[in-house]
Amino acid sequence: MPNVCHFTGKKTTFGKKRAYSGQKITKGGFGLKTTGISRRSFKPNLHKVTAMVDGRPQRIKVSAKAIRMGLIEKPLKRKYGYTRQQKEAGEN
Repeated sequence: MPNVCHFTGKKTTFGKKRAYSGQKITKGGFGLKTTGISRRSFKPNLHKVTAMVDGRPQRIKVSAKAIRMGLIEKPLKRKYGYTRQQKEAGEN
């Protein structure tokens, strides 16, 4: 299972971490010099969630933003635990 959000498509991106030395010109120095550049990765905030996909429950990886936006629909915890609103919706 790849490290990708099922709904938003967020995935690991890459960038650089830079290290500087020297004093700023405004502070009386000769300016900042780059002394090191290393690769780094930015990972999405993914959660494994049981959600309804194509009408059946399935374990998928979902980003926290997708959960907050309400893109996922969680299945019922148990078959016999219907609430009044769900019973009325089923009768209509």
